[in-house]
Amino acid sequence: MRASGSASPRSGCAPARSACAPSAGGDSLAELEAEIIACRACPRLVAWRERVAREKRAAFRDEQYWGRPVPGFGDPEARVYVLGLAPAAHGGNRTGRVFTGDRSADWLFAAMHRAGLANQATSVHVDDGLRLRDAFVAAAVRCAPPANKPLPGERDNCLPYARRELALLSSVRVILCLGGFGWDAALRLTDDATRPRPRFGHGAEHELADGRVLLGSYHPSQQNTFTGRLTEGMLDHVVARAGALAGV
Repeated sequence: MRASGSASPRSGCAPARSACAPSAGGDSLAELEAEIIACRACPRLVAWRERVAREKRAAFRDEQYWGRPVPGFGDPEARVYVLGLAPAAHGGNRTGRVFTGDRSADWLFAAMHRAGLANQATSVHVDDGLRLRDAFVAAAVRCAPPANKPLPGERDNCLPYARRELALLSSVRVILCLGGFGWDAALRLTDDATRPRPRFGHGAEHELADGRVLLGSYHPSQQNTFTGRLTEGMLDHVVARAGALAGV
């Protein structure tokens, strides 16, 4: 079991590059990460992420925003793959690491720490010492979307990245899907043909044809945590279940 964080630098905004869509290549996680960071395949998302990085939120006006696609990170021998929706405009789009620097991160990594999947309970910036054990965290869409709502075409442009990550993360046994968007994305990227289509729910489980398991959880967004739809106990239970199913 190895603990790992993200290995790439996280500073500045992306220079102008030609558009690129996911290719069939990428022989390593590092190569795939570099390809993700360079992607400009979705004009609406490129414009939004870079606008946010220029204009900033007042609380972070002295920080240099990342403003690029945000790759996944974690243990290359992960048995649990956590799949969220997209980077937050002033979270991952600012810090350069998914689920970092916002309230969702506070909830997710605290739960992962309690389950033994992370060495600390906080994720505030890329140099904060966070390391994941037997876990890898990513998003279905790698750029921050306006109103946190990616379009179907943007999702479809991005899902091949997660598919390739999973191919490289050969030890993954459980895909922990945060929210209905993550659940639907996981069904799509794994080419699941089950009918009727498995329904999302907190604690929902669906075994894929290859034996891997999709596990559903309400997303740790403020909309869910502030209203009590998702409690710490509920999140702890589903993260612990992911570990148990994966044999962690």
